[in-house]
Amino acid sequence: MSQTNKLKIFNDPIYGFITIPNSLIYDLIQHPYFQRLRRISQMGMSYLVYPGAHHTRFHHALGCMHIMQKAVQTLQFKGVAISEEEENALYIAILLHDIGHGPYSHAMEHSIVEEVHHEELSLLFMEQLNKEFEGKLALAIQVFKGEYHRKFMLQLISSQLDMDRMDYLKRDSFYSGVAEGNINSERLIQMMNVQDDYLVIEEKGIYSVEKFLVARRLMYWQAYLHKTSVVAELILTKILKRAKELTQKGNVLPCSESLQFFLQNKISLTDFDKSVLDKFSYLDDYDVLGAIKAWQFHDDFVLQSLCRMILNRDLLKIQMTDDKPNKDNLLDIKNKYISLAKISDKEADYFVFKGKLKNQAYSKSSEPIRILKKDKTIEDVVEASDQLHLKALSKPVTKYFICFPKVVLES
Repeated sequence: MSQTNKLKIFNDPIYGFITIPNSLIYDLIQHPYFQRLRRISQMGMSYLVYPGAHHTRFHHALGCMHIMQKAVQTLQFKGVAISEEEENALYIAILLHDIGHGPYSHAMEHSIVEEVHHEELSLLFMEQLNKEFEGKLALAIQVFKGEYHRKFMLQLISSQLDMDRMDYLKRDSFYSGVAEGNINSERLIQMMNVQDDYLVIEEKGIYSVEKFLVARRLMYWQAYLHKTSVVAELILTKILKRAKELTQKGNVLPCSESLQFFLQNKISLTDFDKSVLDKFSYLDDYDVLGAIKAWQFHDDFVLQSLCRMILNRDLLKIQMTDDKPNKDNLLDIKNKYISLAKISDKEADYFVFKGKLKNQAYSKSSEPIRILKKDKTIEDVVEASDQLHLKALSKPVTKYFICFPKVVLES
């Protein structure tokens, strides 16, 4: 295949045309591991709240690569030396940063793949691709792991103002229709520079950073931590947990071969060899949704009830509070449901439970967002800003919740 065929363009509703910088990137995008991201939604169950939120991780990864190209151009224009090899490593690392996400990723991480986080899987996928591409991803992996000597390169991929956040805020705001999340990523990128090997934002870009942090906080409460999205994801986690529990007891539940494998086996990070990684790469949203459609007819009360809740969007009631929920109150609700549904105490745990949510738009303990002042000194954005609310944004806000079936209120 000739090189010219590989320099394709994608039409993106947010940035317009996205170009593929070279044939290696094209080949990575074409790889089945990456194509699978077309079948994994970016915002999980949020479409139950915002019907437009059906965009995929494939779309997001391409967007990240596009704005990384813009960032590299800006930095090079300002005299920051970035070699062709380093540039390529940045594109590859950002393109593949989310490749380890499973279907409805956070629900998977807490149910059928034992405590294996998507970042760890992304690294395994990158290492496997590096073998297949004869070591061409070595520098990208080094940057991704934070082992490369130029610190600012990792900050472009993973920090409090990285390309990942810049794309998902703009993209998720666009597709969900939550306008408060829309940020001026072009302005932020134009204001970037590198000083003492750190990524900095020039002082005149400070208002754009403030807007970015406020947008992030609002997107968390309005979209990512919206109570309906939260309860839907928790129900999904419980469905997968219950399916795993039943499978381990010898029940064979109808589902795809790959999903069956993860239900039957206890898989931790050390178990991920090439064959397990491949099995994981065959999993996507369709496996999970297809299984839920089949399981709604299963004779297990817990499994069928939870599946119907998701399919018919008739979810558990979720009540948010600022204080920790009262244990006695929760126990009363649970006992009421046990007698109503004629189920055991253990089964009732699938329907009545508590939890908490934490939202922190800016963390002072992580790598700070640095503002480059006119006198060439560097200051943390919270100190540099004259906005008092930035100090408030760096305090974590915790909300508590309880979930239970609506029927308890009606009885």
